[in-house]
Amino acid sequence: MATEGKEIARNRKANHDFHIEETFEAGIVLTGTEIKSIRNRRVNLKESFARVSRGEVWIHNMHISTYEQGNRYNHDPIRTRKLLMHKKQINYLIGKTQQKGYTVVPLKIYIKNGVAKVLVGLGKGKKKYDKREDLKRKDANREVQRAFKDANLGR
Repeated sequence: MATEGKEIARNRKANHDFHIEETFEAGIVLTGTEIKSIRNRRVNLKESFARVSRGEVWIHNMHISTYEQGNRYNHDPIRTRKLLMHKKQINYLIGKTQQKGYTVVPLKIYIKNGVAKVLVGLGKGKKKYDKREDLKRKDANREVQRAFKDANLGR
């Protein structure tokens, strides 16, 4: 799914740890100081994950730093936040996550039409040998790109 909007944060480890099969765009329920911190790019998705419980999708461990001018109305940086998705999508995720190895992973957070959105992916965990295979493939592609670059410069 293409995201048109200003990307705020990306979960770089997600593609390393999971085979992402599908992506879904979800809104997120935030307080006033949270959206101000997100607009200041003070958010981290590194350790975050999403879980479906009681027919709703919740994002856990997403760290949104406190807003400097937030005084006593500031938020808890790692509180659990609700994701807004269509009921059909939630039911699909419930069915998939009950299968072994599937999980819902937040991939990136961005601002679209003035509203914060989270791109979540349905991922299947990679084994250690899959990760090594991906690293070998990346290294090989990097070598090929270097060879092409050197060949073009040597003309």
